[in-house]
Amino acid sequence: MNDISKRTYFALALAGILLFGIAAFVVRFFLYSDRWVTFSGSPHVYSSGNLNTGVVYDRSGLQLLDTEDGRTYAADSSTRRATVHLLGDREGNIPSQILSHYASTLVGYDKLSGTNHSSGTGELRLTVSAQVQAIALQALNGQKGTVGVYNYKTGEILCAVSSPSMDPDNPPQTVDDASGLYVYRMFHASYTPGSIYKLVTAQAAMETISDIETRAFTCTGSTVINGETITCPKAHGQLDFKQALASSCNCTFAHIALEVGARKLSEVSERIGVTDSFEFDGLYTKAGQFDLSGADDNALAWAGVGQYTDLVNPFQFMRYMGAVANGGSAAEPYLVAQAVNNGSVKYRAHTAMTGELIDERSAAKLQQMMRYNVEAIYGTWNFPDVQVCAKSGTAETGGGSNTATFAGFVLDSSYPLAFIVVVEEGGAGSSTCAPIAGTVLQACINLMDGER
Repeated sequence: MNDISKRTYFALALAGILLFGIAAFVVRFFLYSDRWVTFSGSPHVYSSGNLNTGVVYDRSGLQLLDTEDGRTYAADSSTRRATVHLLGDREGNIPSQILSHYASTLVGYDKLSGTNHSSGTGELRLTVSAQVQAIALQALNGQKGTVGVYNYKTGEILCAVSSPSMDPDNPPQTVDDASGLYVYRMFHASYTPGSIYKLVTAQAAMETISDIETRAFTCTGSTVINGETITCPKAHGQLDFKQALASSCNCTFAHIALEVGARKLSEVSERIGVTDSFEFDGLYTKAGQFDLSGADDNALAWAGVGQYTDLVNPFQFMRYMGAVANGGSAAEPYLVAQAVNNGSVKYRAHTAMTGELIDERSAAKLQQMMRYNVEAIYGTWNFPDVQVCAKSGTAETGGGSNTATFAGFVLDSSYPLAFIVVVEEGGAGSSTCAPIAGTVLQACINLMDGER
């Protein structure tokens, strides 16, 4: 009798383990089966490493890519070059994270019926404009860099172009790895920001120093901190807070950084997302850096003006500009408007907001200061008919080369656009990047007017 009881308990235990295993498999199947079916090695949905079904359109309905029977890109070479970092190339040297992310929709996978190409070719509608992308790539004129523009009210990314680029229908026979052709600079690169980071230091100052907006500063062209010299291109003389930002005075912002302190600068940098990596539509962005561990006062001062070990990802900083423009928080950027299969919408983007990256009062003050930058320094002629607020940067990266940066937004409810332009070895951000920003913003404005 005892042997029978033991066998019964053993059988029940085995049955329990079996049921638990089946339940675990069912749960994992419904959670992850789409990934199992659409992994990159699956011969059912991939050919030569590329997804073999699906069509991709830009925001205006222009067909950018048809993956049926190979890869058919847009007919226009400039469009192909401007969108290859989004869509990927035939060899897989430039992967398309977007296509991989939405693969189950594109191939028509269903958890009950499985993969069925006959159910209809899947379609993706992107938020970017191929026309704006092409204009941005042309404006970069072969220089290494990136241009990004997004609607900070809705989250739609209108432009996310990377240079150098290539025509996937006419790829280069040899590639100089140093060119970074395969790097999607908007999302996968990080840069020494230079003076655009003074916006972050200014935010920290407004949150910390009660009289910062009424203070008077004196710049003699250099200042010594902890035995080392910090210089400005020239002696700026007497400045108030607004003028110090417009003149991009290193000496003034070095001392502001010291007064604000490492802890506050680090806290603000983390809050606005500089040190984070973001994920959306299958894309992962490269995390930036603001590391003051072990920094002395001179290093802290340089960090406050956008040098030292500071690094920002262009996407991150564009998102921050959207929050400043929108009074503290902004729409989270996205690239895919909707995904469709067999006439049925499987995914439709919706607007999601960031948390508060900057308080409303500080955002309003930065708006005023950045508008003054354009009026007093960069020139309103670069941005006719719209109220652009911006900050330029010239980051010293060693070897005698500078990275030019220019970031800001349009303060207009009809054109709620935040932007960033980065040009490697570009010299001064105001002279190199501002005209590029003006050209691309005008293209975006024309596009939005045409969509009304």
